[in-house]
Amino acid sequence: MGRERAAQLEYSEFQSAMLDEAKRRRKAAKIIAVLGHFLGRPGDAPLAGLTVGDVGCSAGFIADELAEAGARHTFGIDIDVPGLRKASERFGKRVAFVCADGGALPFPDGSVDVLVFNHIYEHVVDPDAVIRDMHRVLADDGVLYLGLGNRLGIMEPHYKLPFLSYLPPGPADRYVRAFGRADHYYERFRTRGGLRRMLRDFHIWDYTFPVLASPERFAGGELFPGTVGRVAKATLEKTPRPVLAGLLPIVPTYLWVATKTARRPLGPALPQPPELVRPR
Repeated sequence: MGRERAAQLEYSEFQSAMLDEAKRRRKAAKIIAVLGHFLGRPGDAPLAGLTVGDVGCSAGFIADELAEAGARHTFGIDIDVPGLRKASERFGKRVAFVCADGGALPFPDGSVDVLVFNHIYEHVVDPDAVIRDMHRVLADDGVLYLGLGNRLGIMEPHYKLPFLSYLPPGPADRYVRAFGRADHYYERFRTRGGLRRMLRDFHIWDYTFPVLASPERFAGGELFPGTVGRVAKATLEKTPRPVLAGLLPIVPTYLWVATKTARRPLGPALPQPPELVRPR
């Protein structure tokens, strides 16, 4: 019988990465560049005039960058009270921070133009409920940015242990304890197929390979920094799409843009173009 999961409160208090300002702002630059490409809005203010929400904002660095990108109204939503307190103290003049569960967002139906849900789902007790409520609050022509970890990625991103996310809860708990990483393994990742099912009510475009192949366009260098990044870029630019498709099940992270109604990316052509994710 598996351990019952409780909400991860005060996440920023025990996960120092949430307070790494430089890294969080680099992630925000990538997110904004992807959204700008999809929306066909180049320049310094691709979110100009839009209502934007960062679901799982923690200390608020990404939300602050969304506001800087021109958003008319920016919201940061989390249950991480210490993180929200830090965020409000620094960025509260231009971002409204709200303590709320992602499965019960405090917004009217169809009222938000852009939502960001970046590497959060594996920490959420009921990610399907969060996805449903984001679908509810998103405008009919709205856009949802998703950073999604893959269960079949070889190196688990939080504890840096190979194949950890492959294991069921009991063995995973023993694995992290054996290496002194934690008392138990909380996170629950899904495979690509599971993620597609979770997002079955959306139309989805996959930006994973476009970002890796064109990091200079998407501020995506932190995915594979240095020499590894340069090799990945050169390889991806020349690799046929059918070959890349064969690698998709084990890619560690997916970068997806989802919409409620059928839309196409409006940005310029890329060496590896975004691909429509087929429903499952």
